[in-house]
Formats: sequence, C-alpha cells, structure tokens
Amino acid sequence: MKLSPNAILAFLLLCAVPVVSFAADDAKRPERNIVFFITDDESPTLGCYGDPVAVTPNIDAIAKDGTIFRNAFATTASCSASRSVVLTGLHNHMNGQYGHTHHFHKFSSYHDVVSLALPRLLENAGYRTARCGKYHVAPEAVFHFQETIPGNSRSTVQMANNCESFIKEQDDRPFFLYFATSDPHRGGGVDKTSKRELKPDLFGNKPNKGAYPGVEEVFYDPAEVPIPEFLPDTPDTREELSQYYQACSRIDQGLGRLVEILKEAGVYDKTLIVFTADHGMAFSGGKTTVYEGGLRVPFVVRDPYVKNRGVETYAMISHVDITPSLLDFAGALDKQANAPKQPINANKFWKDRGEALQENRSGGNKFDHYHGRSWIDLLGDPEATTHDSIFASHTFHEIQMYYPMRVYRDQRFKLIWNIAHKLDYPFASDLWAASSWQAQFQQGEDAPYGKKTVGEYIHRPKFELYNVETDPHEELNLAEDPAYAKVLEEYKKKLKAKQKELDDPWIMKWDYE
Repeated sequence: MKLSPNAILAFLLLCAVPVVSFAADDAKRPERNIVFFITDDESPTLGCYGDPVAVTPNIDAIAKDGTIFRNAFATTASCSASRSVVLTGLHNHMNGQYGHTHHFHKFSSYHDVVSLALPRLLENAGYRTARCGKYHVAPEAVFHFQETIPGNSRSTVQMANNCESFIKEQDDRPFFLYFATSDPHRGGGVDKTSKRELKPDLFGNKPNKGAYPGVEEVFYDPAEVPIPEFLPDTPDTREELSQYYQACSRIDQGLGRLVEILKEAGVYDKTLIVFTADHGMAFSGGKTTVYEGGLRVPFVVRDPYVKNRGVETYAMISHVDITPSLLDFAGALDKQANAPKQPINANKFWKDRGEALQENRSGGNKFDHYHGRSWIDLLGDPEATTHDSIFASHTFHEIQMYYPMRVYRDQRFKLIWNIAHKLDYPFASDLWAASSWQAQFQQGEDAPYGKKTVGEYIHRPKFELYNVETDPHEELNLAEDPAYAKVLEEYKKKLKAKQKELDDPWIMKWDYE
C-alpha cells in the first residue's frame, strides 16, 4: 500500500511521541525506594544537631546531603504508642493504641485502622515491604509486612547485613524497608565496673567494653558529656549519659553499613532515607513526659530527587505526618482528600479473612483521612512551612501508668493539661530504677532535678504554660501568673478546639473534671 506524504508525516510525528509520561502515570514513576530508620528513645544528640561530643558521622553525612528538621516532634513519648502513630498517621486516641502492646500491657490499635496503615498501603501500591528489628505494634494483620528480616535489634551492623539480600533482590518493584533499632533504650543490666553506689544502666552496651559484630564501639568520658537542661548535673547522670551516647554511636554505624549496601546495590540515589526516633531519651524528664525532652526527636530526610541539599528547616512537623508523607513520595496519596489513593475497605478486608467479625474494630471512628500532612514538598526548601502548631498526648506507657496529658504547642507558647494532676506522676519501671533519678529521689523532694525539684516533678499542676520562645527549657510555669491569665485562657481554647477537631474522647474532661 502506498502512503500519501501527509500520512507518512503523521506516522513519523506519532513515532516521536514518548511512550511513557511519568508525570501522567504514577504507576510508571521513577524507582522510589524507601528506607525508614527509627531508633528507640533517642533525643537529637547528634553531631548534625550541634552536639559537641556525639560521634555520628553517618547521620551527619545524610543531613549534609538532605534536609534536617530542627522542629520535629513525637506525638507521644511512649514506644508502642508512638510507633502506632508513625505507621497510621493518626493520633493514639483515634488509632486506639494507648500504650505498650507486649506482655500484660496488651494495648493494640483498632482493626479498622488497616484502612490507613502504611505497610498495607505501600504493598497495595506495588512495593515490596520488609521490617527488621523492633516492631511493638498490633494487630499484626493491620501492620503486616511481607517479609520479617531477623536480627538482634541491638546489633545494628548485623541488622544492616541481614537486610542486604532484600535490598539487592532483583525485582521490578520498589521496596520499603522499616529498620527499627532497640538502641539506645535502657537494658542489658548495669555497669558493675562503676565505682558509684548506684550503678548506671548499660543502655544495651555489652559489659566490660565488649563490642557487637562489625561495630567499633565508641566510649565516652562521663566528664565530657553535655547535660540536657532537664537533667541534674551529677556523677550518676554523667555515667548514664556516657552509656547512652555509646549506644547512639552504635546506631550510627548501622546506618553507615546500610548506606554502603544501598550504594553497592546501585539504589542509593533511588532511595528516600528517613531517620528519626520514636521519642526522646530514656531519662526522667524525657521519655513518658510531654516536655521537650520527651517530644523533641531527630528528623533527617534525604530525598535523592530533591535538588537542594544540606538544607535546615525550622518548620514544625510531627510523627503523625510520616505515613502521609511516605505515601506521597510513593505516589499513593490523594493530597486533596489527605487519604490513600487506594484505601483499603476494612469491612471487606476482615470479612474476606474471616477475622475480628465480632470485635469492636473502630471505636466508633471513621478512618477516612490522616491527622498528619505530607512534608515531601518541604524537602530542600528552608522557607517552606506546614503546621502552625502541634498536638501531643500521653495516656499510658505501661498499663499501671494512667496519666493522661494533652498538649497544644506553637512557636510561642506551649500548654500542657495534666488531666489526672491529682495523682502522683507515675514512673516507667526502668526510669524509676535509673541511677540518675534515684540519686536525687533519695535526697528528698527538695532535691534539684534539672529545672525542677524532685517534688515538682512528681506532683504536677493542672496546667503548665511555657513561653517556648524565651524559655525553651520549660523552667517557668506561667499558668499561675496573673499577667498571663489571658494567654492561658486563649491556649485552653486552642487546645480544646484541637481536641474537638481530632475527636479526642478526653475532651469530656473539661466538663466534669
């Protein structure tokens, strides 16, 4: 058949049109792997956050090649509760996981949270999913990963090596690796070589200066470690902090090995790396509190597709933003609805599995959108902003520790509502036994503890109001100052409005307690 000149020209023009348009089809986006690296009880005690002694070259390198968030917060300073927020984009009062899931504590998220759960949604979006290390959420069917990679969650280099085959697996699908250390959580006994009467916790370090496989342990001089403002500067605190810093450096070496493997596999520049902690360090005044020492976390992101590198931002973000952000990176977030593009129908999901058919699967909640927002568009832009405030909470840690608190914080003021203020503040078992706490507690309630006394730490007022611009270490409670009466009322209204917006059941406590 003889073609006319016009037909030949049309055919040539058609051949010149690209077959694939990444912008038009999320299913054909460039490879977008995700490594989410979360540590256990770590404050921003890293070189990239200005810590003068921390030996953390690998996370510092990620920060220089990515974006570091200076105002990143956990929504709750409790391990299981925080991780449930990370993997759902929902605050605890809605996802239902108010405290620990292990042993007799047995808290778990609502079954219907599966509609918004990160690992399930990334699997549906075509990702290979795997987790390695600490898990600490439930039910497993909600937070299901396709692969569980074994490894001692204290031995971070070994963990990274165990992830090598998953990363290097030849597969057309991108991957999501959830890498969760147990460092620098307390544990492993006490340092019996200490000359002090109260022995410091080992924070997972091997006794007698032993080392984990592939790790060159970094040992810190107690005399040189910086003392956070919320802790007392005592020999007992210094010895515990030196152990804590050692565990942090071990984490960093695991991250370094993971980066090596990504580079060996040729996927480092196709992989989003997020580094954070579930909440602040495991010292009284940090973990289990809603003070800055409990809520402030390291948060460093390297997006290989962002042009600007080495960016610092003071935009406020919190852990509730993580799930929508990772879905956004994967092209699986409906930004307008702030929900998955392909949400899971919870009723059908459980009916098909024949599970939880008679359970209270939702707590009366509709799981149709996220509480958090994506920060993907903030990466590489030091001027970009997202939230003008954050909401934080605490209800349980261990089952014995009921002490509900609610927080509204913006760039100027922070209001803490201690709902059960008539109770003595309850202690996590490991924090109560800590030498850094016991050394002060045994001196009596007038003994100093950071910016407070022991008695002030145990006996909380109903409201705490801090000017975080001028008093970032929360030393002066303004709630009883007549000069700040109007500010207190203003922030009470803001907190109550936020609770109403987020469907927090504890809002009823305004009326009858």
